[in-house]
Amino acid sequence: MNLRKLALPRRTFLRGVGASLALPLLDAMVPAMTAHAKTPAAAVRRLGFVYMPMGSDISRWTPSGGDKLDVLSPTLSSLAPVKDQVSVLTNTEIKLAYPGTHATSNSSFLSCVRAKHTESTDYYLGTTVDQLAAQQLGRQTQLPSLELAMDMLQTVGQCDNGYACVYQNNLSWSSPTTPLPAEAHPRLVFEMLFGEGGSPADRQAALRRRASLLDFVKDDIARLERTLGPADRAKVGQYLETVREVERRIQKAEADVAEKPLPDLDRPVGAPASYADHARLMFDLQVLAMQGDVTRVITFQLARETSNRAYPEIGVPDPHHPLSHHGNDPDKIARIAKINQFHVSLFAEFLGKLKATKEGNGSLLDHSLILYGSGMGNPNVHDHINLPILVAGGAAGGMKGGRHIRFSKPTPLANLHLTLLDKVGVHLDSFADSNGQVDELFEPLAL
Repeated sequence: MNLRKLALPRRTFLRGVGASLALPLLDAMVPAMTAHAKTPAAAVRRLGFVYMPMGSDISRWTPSGGDKLDVLSPTLSSLAPVKDQVSVLTNTEIKLAYPGTHATSNSSFLSCVRAKHTESTDYYLGTTVDQLAAQQLGRQTQLPSLELAMDMLQTVGQCDNGYACVYQNNLSWSSPTTPLPAEAHPRLVFEMLFGEGGSPADRQAALRRRASLLDFVKDDIARLERTLGPADRAKVGQYLETVREVERRIQKAEADVAEKPLPDLDRPVGAPASYADHARLMFDLQVLAMQGDVTRVITFQLARETSNRAYPEIGVPDPHHPLSHHGNDPDKIARIAKINQFHVSLFAEFLGKLKATKEGNGSLLDHSLILYGSGMGNPNVHDHINLPILVAGGAAGGMKGGRHIRFSKPTPLANLHLTLLDKVGVHLDSFADSNGQVDELFEPLAL
């Protein structure tokens, strides 16, 4: 008898009318002979990138102290609960992002190559690191990669010093001439991950019915649960409850917009009015995408370069972009730092949820590598040196967190990209202007 055939396939979906739902990694997915030997289920490898626009106040970003991340900086203070799985890298640069612009800050962050200077459709960049990963990691998932953003509307034409807006709109490029648009609408992301989309009229009808994805697949859920052990039933229950909660929040946001129309008629339904609530929802969708193994490569743009978004909820009513040209005004720099700290706090919540979500012999955070940072250093001078960069997760791949890696001289950000690719099983000799790997990120700290 072939005991391996008794295992539940990893790519198992619950299916209903017009909907499908991937499952998290379960013990029942371990081949029967392996499960009999009590070997924990093997976890997949994931790579994520979160982009923070317009650099930072590096003095409030950079941790003090030595190589160990004993004391977090003011900007990074919210990372305290997960600092043992976070490493900060100081003195990275992107040489080919010059001449220093907002457009090249965004476009070079994942490509580390020079963007063609054009206002037209003959734009040219390079294949970004996330898409090199997706070419391999995406072969066994529903979506090769997932591109997300917070800005609802894409700008067009020329956006920054003669550079086409495409360079600021898109982090991910699957080829030098193919930018991948990011989605900011939570409902559309949810349907992309778990169900068919449909026209606006269809979505409004679903709103009126308060229909739930889980209602469509309830028969499959019942059948599945009868075949699972107690631990797997609990894991599936927690996952489905999270799906239900995300649905509820999306439906609440849609209902709020439908019942209390906003002055901005171009604003799609379904996005919470609060930036923080919107960002949390987008992060939660990423957790679900990882947990259900819908995709293993995700990029997320917290705001577009030159964004004029204000953050009154944290006491910063000023538009972000004009504020970033602070002219060394201490008050303006302090407000920039508050925005930086706010963005990091939302990222820290996301890491906390990944850490709390168990998978196999660890957590989602253990089995993911996530880079957070910006392609711009000092926004006042539009430089691309001493970038604010950190990496989280990766314990299952040997990453030792709780450290501050200070390079003695400016080091290509491409070195970090090459290292992360290597650790998720994508082996290249070089990437862009790389001249090595960041071996320190995976070496044990001296006691």
